Amino acid sequence: MTVLVTGAARGIGAATAKKFAQAGYNVAINCRNEKSIEANGNAVAAACREYGVEAECFAADVSVMAECETMVKAVAEKFGSIDVLVNNAGITRDGLLVRMSEENFDDVISANLKSVFNMTKLVGAIMMKKRTGAIINMSSVSGVYGNGGQANYSASKAAVIGFTKSTAKELGPRGITCNAIAPGFTETDMTAVLSDEVKAKIKDSISLRRFGKTEDIAAAALFLAQHGYITGQVLLVDGGMSM
Repeated sequence: MTVLVTGAARGIGAATAKKFAQAGYNVAINCRNEKSIEANGNAVAAACREYGVEAECFAADVSVMAECETMVKAVAEKFGSIDVLVNNAGITRDGLLVRMSEENFDDVISANLKSVFNMTKLVGAIMMKKRTGAIINMSSVSGVYGNGGQANYSASKAAVIGFTKSTAKELGPRGITCNAIAPGFTETDMTAVLSDEVKAKIKDSISLRRFGKTEDIAAAALFLAQHGYITGQVLLVDGGMSM
């Protein structure tokens, strides 16, 4: 069994790659470029191999279809097939709507949404031939409820949910599940930049009074990959923040 995780050089993606390796999956680790592979990707691959599985890094900007085509072909040739796809790659370019540049809006939509289309289209075609597979897309609580200063990010993550539900209906008859995970505030590089005051305020709004860990999200991804009768769902992993 092989999983392909996009944006797996660090954060949630890296934790997801390791969690699947621990469960016995061979792991294809997508990093945006060779620099990212050298800085973080190789270490993630090494950690995965400690579980006795195969793991290899593949460079591709998943917002670019041509690069996705090259990567998916290489992964399929290396591992024989792709059984699970985790669309995790994403960026933020936060700012108030009236001050947001067109470039910052377009970049986020491309990285967070177009990448999901690219990868699902290509890997979905492989899964359809086998009549089995699991696709997990990373959304966000911001995509479910919105968030001030994140019109671009929230829009992209809300769109991922709509995309997930539509593809679940299309691919379901071929035995392929497609679900989304909506993480709450999780301890990653994106939240590390927040001030202590902001972090404290956010934690007060979370029932468990703490940020999530990347391993919490990774465990949810593995759960969805291993339960073949769950599809078209959005799993909120947010510590009760949305209650």
